[in-house]
Parts: sequence; structure tokens; C-alpha cells
Amino acid sequence: EKIYGSRVIIIGGGAQVAQVAVGAVNEADRHNLRGERISVDTIPLIGEEAIADAVSAVSRLPRASILVLAGALMGGRITEEVARLQEGGIPVIALKMAGSVPSQADMVVTDPIQAGTFAVMHVASTAVFDIARVRGREF
Repeated sequence: EKIYGSRVIIIGGGAQVAQVAVGAVNEADRHNLRGERISVDTIPLIGEEAIADAVSAVSRLPRASILVLAGALMGGRITEEVARLQEGGIPVIALKMAGSVPSQADMVVTDPIQAGTFAVMHVASTAVFDIARVRGREF
């Protein structure tokens, strides 16, 4: 059981971040009612450098358990930081988008609400979803 809880981080463009948060918060509420402690944090940012810096910082956040990248175009340095984050054990879900990030992400999801739901299901100890079983797939 996760004593200190888990933290879902959502980074990207404003409107898509909000939609991912809708799915994540709704799913987290269901699990938190069962005694879990899952929080959802959003960081609406634009621009490759700003997003890459934020992705790099995720590994230093306490309890950060998974990252969702919500945007229309992400690549370059962002993709490099995603790879570093994954090496540190934090999985990454990306919305379906242009750029190289989707090819690096553990999972690509078309619907932002579903992406948020998947992220929480992965970190919840009361759920049976495991991102490792669907790694590389698109939904």
C-alpha cells in the first residue's frame, strides 16, 4: 500500500491540460474514497524549453508517480527529457500529437479525459491497470 500517496503530473497546453485533469481528478476521487491519497497537479505551459524544463523537474517532485503530456506538438528537447524521466522510473503518457514525444512515451492516448483516467489507474493500488502491459500502444 502506498503510505504517502501518489502524484499525477499533467504538463502541456492549457485547454488539453484541463481536459486531462477532468479525467484524472474524477478517477482519483473514486480511489481516494477508498482510502488512497492520489493528487493531481497541472502545469499549463507552452514552448519547447519551458516544457522540457518542467519535464526535467518532475523527477525532483515528491511523490511524482506518472507524467501526462497534453499538447498538439512536442518533440526535440522535450523527448530527451521524457527519456531521462523514464530511466528514473516515471512512466509517461502522451496525448496523440505531432512531434517525437509520442514515439518515446510509454502510452499514447487520443482522448484527454481517458489519458487522465489511465494515469490515475496506473498509480492507484486499488486498480488493476499496469502501463507496462500496454507499453508502446495507442488508444
